Amino acid sequence: MPDPSPTPNGSPLRVTVDLNRCQAYAQCCYAAPEHFVLHGREALFYDPAPSTSDRLAIERARVSCPVQAIRVEDPERQGR
Repeated sequence: MPDPSPTPNGSPLRVTVDLNRCQAYAQCCYAAPEHFVLHGREALFYDPAPSTSDRLAIERARVSCPVQAIRVEDPERQGR
């Protein structure tokens, strides 16, 4: 997974997955396989701090989740 340190574009995104809500449908894994990986039947590994340049893939994963377990925050946009 990518390095979570800030990029030249600024702070990385903040991604959280509500693992109590997640039902392991793995739609996020299909939408953004470089950021979400399902190990076994229920263990989801994900990148908690992807680069802002990966926003499109992360948003695609967020909207593909049938139980809306993925939350994406952009620290740079929150202050605006």
